[in-house]
Amino acid sequence: MKNFLLIFCVLALLVSCKRKNKADAVKETRTSGTLKILVDESVGPIVQDQIDIFSLDYPDAKFQTTVKPEEKLLPAFLNDSVRVIVLPRLLTKAEEKYYNQRNIKINSSRFAIDGIALITNQGNIDSTINVKEVIDILQGKKSDKKLVFDNAYSSTFQYFKELAHISQFPATGVYSKNSSKEVIKLIAEDKNFIGILGVNWIANKDTEMSEYLSQIKVLGVKNVKGKVGDDQFYKPTQENLINGVYPFLRNINIIDCEGRDGLGTGFATWLRSQRGQLIVLKSGLGPHKLMPRQINLTKGN
Repeated sequence: MKNFLLIFCVLALLVSCKRKNKADAVKETRTSGTLKILVDESVGPIVQDQIDIFSLDYPDAKFQTTVKPEEKLLPAFLNDSVRVIVLPRLLTKAEEKYYNQRNIKINSSRFAIDGIALITNQGNIDSTINVKEVIDILQGKKSDKKLVFDNAYSSTFQYFKELAHISQFPATGVYSKNSSKEVIKLIAEDKNFIGILGVNWIANKDTEMSEYLSQIKVLGVKNVKGKVGDDQFYKPTQENLINGVYPFLRNINIIDCEGRDGLGTGFATWLRSQRGQLIVLKSGLGPHKLMPRQINLTKGN
């Protein structure tokens, strides 16, 4: 009899727990539920800022974020493990096929304008560089300058390979680290390199990196003749990103292939809202659109 009562109590407890878990489950809406999202490492800081504020506004929204270089993210996105990704580019036609073949709609929306910054040590006498010099180094032409990228699999790496029309980098003159933080540390300690990374990493007020950031400077860049930004050397300031005169520009996009109206859709919409765009503006990047400022005038006595 005692054994029967014990089994009955255990079963009752299991049923009770199951009902409680079901009741506690958060409903999937535009502002609640759990979103798995892949984020390109070069734009990680701005996306994390957005997630932090969105989560404060909507505490029932949970994010499972994976931040890695672009080429290490794409397999998970293309094999349908995760259906939301943030990239500083759009999908290629070949990449779109993975979802088109399954009749899954691809929703892509830009929410910020990013720049790729070139940085050097404060003690370096150089303060400018032109696009032609960068391309020459990438193509293996003789130069006393050395470039170092955030990662061999990063989106910045891919950007410059396309710019220089090369399939691989030369044996000398071009190097890579494992992250943007490692690039910043190297440049702060070594005058012999020019670091290449997303501007968000140097605009971000990361207390961990402040000591290193104080020891670097951003190079002004002049475009090749006949292209926008060929008249002078421009730095990746917010104004120059917005005006489009800085040579190394790219758009930050959130790409949602969930195929439903859920948290992914809500977050993408919020990124382009006034609140989301103000966070972009505060970050030093270029917003997707400038929000009008409202000024309240009061009549004096």
